[in-house]
Amino acid sequence: MSHPENPPPTPLEVRLAGVLTGLPGLGLLVFGVVLLVHGLQNPPIPGNNVWAEFGTYAVLALIFLAASVGLLLGQTWARSPGVVVALLVIGVGWYLLGPSGQPLWGVPIGLFGLAALVLLFRRPSRAWALGMHDDETEEEAAERGGLAGRRAERERREQD
Repeated sequence: MSHPENPPPTPLEVRLAGVLTGLPGLGLLVFGVVLLVHGLQNPPIPGNNVWAEFGTYAVLALIFLAASVGLLLGQTWARSPGVVVALLVIGVGWYLLGPSGQPLWGVPIGLFGLAALVLLFRRPSRAWALGMHDDETEEEAAERGGLAGRRAERERREQD
């Protein structure tokens, strides 16, 4: 059976998850800059390297933002990092809710991460990640190999 070669369009759910994934990245970047400015204005604390601290938050922010941009651009590779980001955000929300005793922050942050996770696992998002055709099931798309399988089929046809 012949199918169109173009991957399915990126669903709205994936783009919304991209936005939700980018916001914690921006928050980490802002937090890192605030820590850096505060650390440079105050006398140094022995054993504390403000540049390393800033670097850690900056690298994490860039990873979150890369996943966000990937999802916004419709890159299927970004779905897995987006899921990891959502799980990390849920974990932060849980920690704020429970051990830190700050439910006013923990509940919305946890729900924020949960919303991103749900968006990435909705049927349109899964179908997009698998490169499903309109007339096939998720199992058939997975057996075909998803988008990679579609590329392999195209390459085989081009060689023949």
